[in-house]
Amino acid sequence: MEELDVEPALTLVPGVAPGRGRLHFQWGPGEMLVCEAAFPGAGHGEKGPGCPYIHVLRKDQDIHLHTLRKLFNESHGIFVGLQRSDEELSGKSKKAQLVGVSKNYRSVIRACMEDMHQMAAEQESNGKMFSLTAAGHLLLHLLDWVRLHVCDVDNMVREVLSSENPSKHELFWNVVDIFVLQGRMEDARHLLSKEATANPTSKGMCKILDDLMKKMPVLGLGNTQTLTEMELKWQHWHEECQRYLQDGTFASNPHMESICKILLGDENAILEKKELMTTWYHFLVTHLLYSHPAVKPVELRFYAQSSLDQFLGGENSPEPLDTILMAAFEFEIHQVIKECSIALSNWWFVAHLTDLLDHCKLLQSHNLYFGSNMREFLLLEYASGLFSHHSLWQLGVDYFDHCSEYGRVYLELHIERIPLTTEQKALKVLRICEQRQMHEQVRSICKIMAMKALRNNRLGSALSWSIRAKDAAFATLISDRFLKDYCERGSFSDLDLIDNLGPSMLLSDRLTFLGKYREFHRLYGEKRFSEAAKLLLMLMTAHIAPCSFWMTLLTDALPLLEQKEVIFSAEQTYELMRCLEDLTAGKLDNQKLQDDDIETTKVEMLRLAFARNLARAIVKEGTLEGS
Repeated sequence: MEELDVEPALTLVPGVAPGRGRLHFQWGPGEMLVCEAAFPGAGHGEKGPGCPYIHVLRKDQDIHLHTLRKLFNESHGIFVGLQRSDEELSGKSKKAQLVGVSKNYRSVIRACMEDMHQMAAEQESNGKMFSLTAAGHLLLHLLDWVRLHVCDVDNMVREVLSSENPSKHELFWNVVDIFVLQGRMEDARHLLSKEATANPTSKGMCKILDDLMKKMPVLGLGNTQTLTEMELKWQHWHEECQRYLQDGTFASNPHMESICKILLGDENAILEKKELMTTWYHFLVTHLLYSHPAVKPVELRFYAQSSLDQFLGGENSPEPLDTILMAAFEFEIHQVIKECSIALSNWWFVAHLTDLLDHCKLLQSHNLYFGSNMREFLLLEYASGLFSHHSLWQLGVDYFDHCSEYGRVYLELHIERIPLTTEQKALKVLRICEQRQMHEQVRSICKIMAMKALRNNRLGSALSWSIRAKDAAFATLISDRFLKDYCERGSFSDLDLIDNLGPSMLLSDRLTFLGKYREFHRLYGEKRFSEAAKLLLMLMTAHIAPCSFWMTLLTDALPLLEQKEVIFSAEQTYELMRCLEDLTAGKLDNQKLQDDDIETTKVEMLRLAFARNLARAIVKEGTLEGS
C-alpha cells in the first residue's frame, strides 16, 4: 500500500451520527480517501472502529479524456505567460493585459467546445467565463455565450436547407424561431426569404417581418452612438412592431405572429418556445434582448432570478450549474468558486479563474486552515491531477513552480511517482529536477534507471546512470560486472563510454581501475609497450585492482615479457615477481591455486617468463652501464 503523503484531518461532518467522523487523506493524484468510522463517545448501536466505511473519491477522471488535451495544453501557455509578465506591468497596461488573458482563455474554451459538440452537456459549465462589461455591450457577450451552447441548430439548418422545399420542412419554423431567440437576424431573414419565394400569399408579411428584423437597433462594439441614442431608436422600433401586431398584419400566419410577439419581448410568447431554448439562461438572454437591451451588469441578478423562477415554474429544482450562474450574476466570487469546486468534474476551471481573479486583485486572499491561500490550493489540486496523466504531467510542473508556499514540496512528491518507463522519459524528468536543483530526486532517478539497466544487462547504460547519480557503491558494482564480463569474453563492451570516463572515473577506486585497465589495453593496441608496462605495474602496486583480478593482470604481462625488446626493467620485473609470490603464498587466493590446475600452470609460466625477462634485463642494463 502506498504511504500517505499528509497527516489525516479529522472532520465531523453534518449528517453523520454523533460520535462518528471522517478521516480525509490525499490518497493519490486527483483522489481523496475518506474513512468514516465511530470514535470514542459514539452512541449505542454505532459500528465500531473495526468496521469503518471507506470511500475513494476521484476528482480528475476527465484529465484522461483525449478531447480535453487541447484545452489543457493551450490554457497552460496562457497561464505561464500571465505569471511571467504580471510583475512587469502596472496601471492601464496591466488591466488591458488581464482583459486579454481572459479573452484568450475564452477563445481556447470556444475552440475546444466547437471541436466536441457531442460532449456539450458535460463541458457546458467550463464555457461560462463571460465578461460583465458596460451596459449595452453586455448583451452582446451574453448572446455570444448562449449561441456557443446551442449545438443542435446547425444540424437542423443543414437538414432543412438540404430538403427539396425548405419552407415545407417540418423543422423550418423551429429553425427560424431559434435564430430569432438567439438574435441571429441575418440567418432568420435568409430563411424567411425561402418562405416568401415558395408562398406568394405570404410574401407581403415576410417583407414586413424582414424589414422589422433588419431595422432592429443593436449597440455593436464598434458603434459610436450613445446609449441614449440607441434606447431612443429601440423605442421607435418597438412601437412599430407593436403597431403591426395590433393591426393584425400577421394574424393569418401564427408563426409570424409569434415571432412578432417575441420581438416585442412578450414573456408568454418566448416561454412557448421553451423546448427550443432548453435552459433558463437562454430564456434570460432572449428576454433581455427584446425587453431590456441596455441592461446593466448590476441589474442581471434580478432578471436572472425572475427568469429562473419563470422557466422552471416550480416544477424542477435548480441544478448545480444554475446555482453557479446565479452566484456569478450576483458577483459572489467566493461562492462561484465554491460551487464550481463541488459541481465540476475537474479543477481546470476554478484553478484558472481563481488565478486570474487573484491577478486582478478581485479575490480577497485568505489563508486556509493548512496555511495556503485559495489560489495556491486550487492550482496545487489541478496540477496534481495533471500528474496522473502519462504526458500532461509536464504541464503540471509549471503550475507547481508558481505556487510559492507548497509548490516545491508537491513537485518533489509527485516527481518521485512518475513511472520511468523509458530512458527518454527519465531524461525529461531528470532535466526538470536538475533545473530546479532537486538533488535528492536526481540521485533517486539515476539509481532507478541504473538498476533497470543492470537487470537488463545493459552495463554501459547502468554505469552512465550511476555516474550521473554520483553513486560510488553502485559504480563499483557495475565496474565489477564489466571486469567479470571481460574475463569471460576476453573483450570489453561499451568501449566508447569507458574510453571517455574522464574525471568521472575518480568516483570509485574500482571505476578508476576499470578506466585505467582499459587505457592499458589501448596503449598495448597502439604498440606503446613501455607506457603500457608502467601502467600495468602501477595498477598492481597501487592496490586499486581487486585481488581477484591480479592473476589476469599478471597474465596480461606475458605478451610484454615475450617481446624482442626488453620492456620491463629488472626492478619492474622484481615487482612483478613479488606480486606473484604474494598471490601464491596464501595471502590472497592460495586455495584456488591449489584446486585449479590451469591456475597452477599459469603460475609456472609466469615464473619462467619473469626469470627469462630478468636475465635479459640484467644483461641489457649491465651492457648499458659498461658502455
